[in-house]
This record gives sequence, structure tokens and C-alpha cells, in this order.
Amino acid sequence: MSTFSIFLVLITIVCFLLIIVIMVQNPKGGGLSSSLGGSTQMGGVQKTTDFLDKSTWTLAGILIILILLSSLSFTGNMGDANSKILDDKEVATPKTATPAPAKPAETPKK
Repeated sequence: MSTFSIFLVLITIVCFLLIIVIMVQNPKGGGLSSSLGGSTQMGGVQKTTDFLDKSTWTLAGILIILILLSSLSFTGNMGDANSKILDDKEVATPKTATPAPAKPAETPKK
């Protein structure tokens, strides 16, 4: 399995986790914290929103880093001997010169 494929799998997993964390949040500040009840359950409302906020930023940062690393690994493989864009036959064949276009015939003035 190539390094690009590994990065692709990791990026997919992080994207899935990021979607879950964002969907749990409520845009008005409720989200998971409002469904938990009072401030005495599971560390309170503030702790839940802090955790969701930190996990969103952490997953977004990891996603950016993985994307940058995957692009570096993809461009690093371009110089390998096995990855050729052109065949050796195409490089070895000489190119023929194209003739210059003929001038159009002049029309006589009246």
C-alpha cells in the first residue's frame, strides 16, 4: 500500500470524525450540552462545549496537516523511475518540422 493510499484512508477517517463532532454541536450553543441537562451531569455544559470546540479545532488541524503531507508524498513520487508520464518511445522519436503556411494570393485592386 502506497503512502498516498495511507494518507487517503487517514483523511477519510478524520473527515468522518469531524462531521460527527460538528453535527453534535448546535449552532446556537445548545447541541449535546443542552440535551445533557443541568450543569451537574458529566462535567456540566461548559465542559462539554469546551471539549467539542477543542476537538473540532484539533481534527481540523490534523486534517490540514494530513492533506499537506499527502500532497508532499504524491509529488515526491513523481520523480520515481516507475512513474513515467511519457513512454521512452515518444521521447526517442525526433519531431518533424512543420512547413510554414503559404502566403495568401493577393487580389488585384480595381
